[in-house]
Amino acid sequence: MKTSFLEKLALVAICGLAISPLCAAQAEPKPAAPSSPAPLSIAGLWLGSLDLGAIKLRIAFKIANSSGGLSAQMQSPDQSPTWIPASSITQNGSRVSIALTRLGIQYEGTVAADLSAIDGTFTQGGSPFPLKLESIKDETALDLRRPQNPVKPYPYREQDVTYTNKAAGNTLAGTLTLPPGAGPFPAVLLIVGSGPHDRDESLLGHKPFLVLSDYLTRKGIAVLRVDKRGVGKSTGNYSTATTADFAADAEAGVAYLKSRPEVDPHRIGLIGHSEGGIIAPMVAAQDHDVAFIVMMAGSGVPGDQIIIEQLRLIEVAGGASKEKVDKDAEAERETLHLVETEKDPATLERLLGVKLAAEGTPDAQIAAQTRAVMSPWFRFFITYDPAVALRNLTIPVLAINGSLDLQVPPALNLPAIRKALEEAGNKHFEVDELPGLNHLFQTAKTGAPSEYGQIEETISPVALDKMASWILKQ
Repeated sequence: MKTSFLEKLALVAICGLAISPLCAAQAEPKPAAPSSPAPLSIAGLWLGSLDLGAIKLRIAFKIANSSGGLSAQMQSPDQSPTWIPASSITQNGSRVSIALTRLGIQYEGTVAADLSAIDGTFTQGGSPFPLKLESIKDETALDLRRPQNPVKPYPYREQDVTYTNKAAGNTLAGTLTLPPGAGPFPAVLLIVGSGPHDRDESLLGHKPFLVLSDYLTRKGIAVLRVDKRGVGKSTGNYSTATTADFAADAEAGVAYLKSRPEVDPHRIGLIGHSEGGIIAPMVAAQDHDVAFIVMMAGSGVPGDQIIIEQLRLIEVAGGASKEKVDKDAEAERETLHLVETEKDPATLERLLGVKLAAEGTPDAQIAAQTRAVMSPWFRFFITYDPAVALRNLTIPVLAINGSLDLQVPPALNLPAIRKALEEAGNKHFEVDELPGLNHLFQTAKTGAPSEYGQIEETISPVALDKMASWILKQ
């Protein structure tokens, strides 16, 4: 299957949250009136797996049958336990159709004669994917084992907090965890990666920032983790924001930590993952109240280089031939060049449409893909050079990458980070490649994004100890 440009772009949301076509799922409108009673009893729980190339996502439908007819709900259990009501469900003999209009989702399938399976096609945004659903009896089959998630009661204090980015006019909501005692404590602000992340950086059933926050707080470090603007309980417009806007939100987080009497204002640091690893140096270069930063899979080169290399590595990990990898990389390079050089929006939209059509992109996808690459976030990301901020840092910096990170490859980024810090005259930095870890710092086999949800470990204890030990030494 040819990887669509949107699938490639989704991987650029370097933390991976935007990988899924379902990541933007919000509450669905109430279901339409149910259809007439179905001739076959398909009520029950159905589960299948979408093969998106880079990742595999489980999709579940819960179908109910009553005197009024059929109703349905959908869940992507690898992303969220939330059930989303379908707009409609209809059945004609062995054919069944389920729609979630607001998400642009349609499922069409054929029910097996023995009612054991539904073989069909899942379509979202014009992109069709085969999806075979199987009947399951136990809803616990949807559960994901995440043994590192902390269990209450915690041996520390936890507070829900809000503060404002006055310049942007948005309110940011988060959770502050404080070690036992009066303090003042060293503190860190956690900065999530790209994509519409909540404060826990939730993805594929994992909550990396919940695990990291718990670990650090138990070590005596206060931790603030925050919903991204326009996500969760934070206000603001996520869709028009760039990395620079998210950096301004992080600056507001540093100001809030300084206002807390439990926090030592001279020992406030930043931990940024993926795009957050770009934001942390941006903030520290401007805000001299930042005492140290940790870059978790942060980049050292502009985004256009990241995109090309991650595309190559992920396709190779997926078994693609050298010819295909080279061809796709060149097509990607041409698209990025076009976005970078054409300044007139109308002309760029037209040229992108022509190019995508020539590459065989379905008509239904062209408009959506064009909007994605013309977004403010994407255009900023591909041209921003993180080395600029790094060259202005003389505070302690820890930069870590997993050796199996295919999204922000260590061979491309760690040398660039080291070089920029050396040019800054920084005498207090450490750059480390952690063996066997992927982009999420899980212990992995290949590093492919398809493994993220399958691995039970959320963050390797090696990475957790590395960060906590380094911070406590500063």
